[in-house]
Amino acid sequence: MAPPPPPPPRHSALCRCIAGVLLSLIIITGLTILIIWLAVQPRKLKYSIEHGSIGGYSLAKDDHLNASFHFVLRADNPNRRISVYYDRIDVTVSYEDQKLSVNNVHPFYQRRRNVTHVDMDLVAKNAVLFGAVARDLKMERGSGDVDLDVRIRAAIRMKIGVFKIHRTLKVLCEQVTVPFNSSQSFTRVYCDSDID
Repeated sequence: MAPPPPPPPRHSALCRCIAGVLLSLIIITGLTILIIWLAVQPRKLKYSIEHGSIGGYSLAKDDHLNASFHFVLRADNPNRRISVYYDRIDVTVSYEDQKLSVNNVHPFYQRRRNVTHVDMDLVAKNAVLFGAVARDLKMERGSGDVDLDVRIRAAIRMKIGVFKIHRTLKVLCEQVTVPFNSSQSFTRVYCDSDID
């Protein structure tokens, strides 16, 4: 007569129980995120440069640049349930990948379904330009306008109901054609944005 089979180990039942609880938690979390997303229906924040001008421009023979740059950023928050706190905003103006000026913009709060215009003023003071960059800028000065890149990096808080989510916003506005003469018209430039 064969001996009776050994009873199943207790730890396998415990493992099945833990796995079932974890699976249930994952499903509940996934459903909660889906329901919140469907309720909020987040839409991408949109940015564009509405105006740009250059003042006090001078490029010395030793390739030192002095100039002031003024831009108007249009920030569009199309969301019905998300407002945005812009806590720290750093703006960089560059020409051919060389930084000309860096400055901060005053923090602000943007309500839901709101368009905000932000003035951004930057100054290049004795900025050293290297070789080809100085030559190309002189040539563009002769044409009456210059193509600049404007980069914005901001620490933001996105408010959804009572929750606030901290993120980093990156905005890139490439080839912003800025006239040297303020009487010339400016063409709006749309920007790419990404949130980390």
